[in-house]
Amino acid sequence: MSTCQLCETRETGDYLCPSCTHVLAEQLRRLPVLYGGLAAFLMPAARGAQHGGHAQAVDGALPVSENVLDLRGPGGMVATLESWREALHDARRWPAPALGVSIPNRVGSASAALHHSLDWIAQHWPAAGDLAREIRDLHGAAASIVHPRLTEERGTRLGKCPAVDPSGVVCGAVLRHYPGESAVTCRWCGCAFEPQQWGELRKWIDLDEADDSNTEWEQAS
Repeated sequence: MSTCQLCETRETGDYLCPSCTHVLAEQLRRLPVLYGGLAAFLMPAARGAQHGGHAQAVDGALPVSENVLDLRGPGGMVATLESWREALHDARRWPAPALGVSIPNRVGSASAALHHSLDWIAQHWPAAGDLAREIRDLHGAAASIVHPRLTEERGTRLGKCPAVDPSGVVCGAVLRHYPGESAVTCRWCGCAFEPQQWGELRKWIDLDEADDSNTEWEQAS
């Protein structure tokens, strides 16, 4: 038995536990829908209009919202999904996948292809954790625009809590930041990180994730 590569808490005989596999399946299923939903937010005023308010005219406003365009453009959602689909075909020694005609079609095809192979991914692919994290982040970025209130309720995942207890044990629980909170507070150990500490917190999280990736690579080699 080993620990799930995504949640890093549940024991499993595979690379992803059943719960995280189910979540990944739902995210892959929703991504094409979110891609379509992003079209309504291309104009900068679209976000304000969804809450029932009247958008204020802004001098010199951008013709489109750049963060939405980044997700909908050739290097956004479609590039992430297709790169993972290509990696999957390579891992399974399948021929290179054929690309669709339009970006919406390509997003749908790549999502469906990954979804179709989820059982194999969860059970046999050492890259399953990396795939799940990238899809989770992609889904979160799109959902934060299309469904911002839902994202606010769940908070933004940052990484593992680096707090150390008196015995020298690192907390390691998942840290989330919620809109309106001035500090990042661990829901498990109660340690709070004020804004002036966020730079160091980010460095620690990046280092920790890099260490985890190296360990996974060594175990798979």
